[in-house]
Amino acid sequence: MIGNVHHILDQISVWHDLASHIMLIGIVQGVFLSLIIMFRAAKNAAVAFLGWTLLFQSIVFLDVYLCYTGLMKYVIPWNDSTEPIVLLIGPAIYFFIHRLLVRKPLNIKKIWIHFILPVGYALTQIPYYTAPIEVKLNAYLGAYHSHLDTANVPDSFSHGYHWIKDYFHYLVLFSFLFYSLLSAALVWKERKRIASLPGNAKKDKYTFTRNSVLVLTALFIVLFSVFYSYEDDGGDHLIGIFNTAITFLTSAIILMESRFFEKSWVADKYETLKGNSIAFEEIEHAAESEQFYLNENASLKSLADILGSNSNLVSKMINSKTGSNFNDYINLKRVRMAKERLCDSNYAHLTVEAIGHSVGFKSKSAFYNAFKKHVGESPSSFLKTQNAQKDD
Repeated sequence: MIGNVHHILDQISVWHDLASHIMLIGIVQGVFLSLIIMFRAAKNAAVAFLGWTLLFQSIVFLDVYLCYTGLMKYVIPWNDSTEPIVLLIGPAIYFFIHRLLVRKPLNIKKIWIHFILPVGYALTQIPYYTAPIEVKLNAYLGAYHSHLDTANVPDSFSHGYHWIKDYFHYLVLFSFLFYSLLSAALVWKERKRIASLPGNAKKDKYTFTRNSVLVLTALFIVLFSVFYSYEDDGGDHLIGIFNTAITFLTSAIILMESRFFEKSWVADKYETLKGNSIAFEEIEHAAESEQFYLNENASLKSLADILGSNSNLVSKMINSKTGSNFNDYINLKRVRMAKERLCDSNYAHLTVEAIGHSVGFKSKSAFYNAFKKHVGESPSSFLKTQNAQKDD
């Protein structure tokens, strides 16, 4: 039978149970956590992708929550509007894993192909998105309230978009399976390189990304089980409960890695160095590796990133072992190299200032000040002294 829209909406009851409460908690936590991550990781693309993943999941399961509880009756025009976002979750997780392990920028030229499925699907659904409210109401009724009368839809309206909408569940399964395999292949490929890097944090990154792949695979299994066991969207609340578990697990991991638990918040300056997960030898190896200190853009943060540690810990360890801050520590290495090059005939064609630039100093004044601080005389005076000794 055909019914009036308002009459049908009045028959849809709003209700809540344990499943809906669990979903709502996960949605709120997911939005909260994603916003914090994206705010704090403005310059960290890897972590930002994790934030986007959590946000996408939260938006999708807000849709599921509204449908499950009947609250969708108040926002019927938005029914099924999050379907393309579902197809973005797999790529977002893969981008996160790739950026965390490979640590190379992902620009649109490299990743555009991953948007073909979600964007393509969204384009095919434009007729649905622009359809009358009756069409969207009937779509909701078919999935959650098939016992109610449907709304009257003009005979002239075309349901041609259904040719792909009917296969949406298969597209979702394909997306999660494809990105599970793609992520697993990446983790497998990087395992040996990560194992050879100094610092436990690098290995922790491998473990975290490996576990992310396992969660993605588990999500695929849950999706397959639910889609196989339920018709339409009847089991989506079970996926929502699983999503809540993932969100709180992610929150727990982030919280455990937080600086909040470092004793340095209340301890003396070097009290927390004993028993930490990084040794000064690892810092030395990283600073010397590929002559890191010769890069004029070398920074405490970039050194910490190489070590997979945090800037605060690296700074404390350098200060504790050398009595110098990071800048003095790096500049001393640069000055030592500059002394070698000033005496090396292979660099005789360079001016003193050019040698300063070659060892990482951005300006002549920075080079002269650091050289005089660590050697006791200017580079020019040092060079004259060395030449005089050769003549003698």
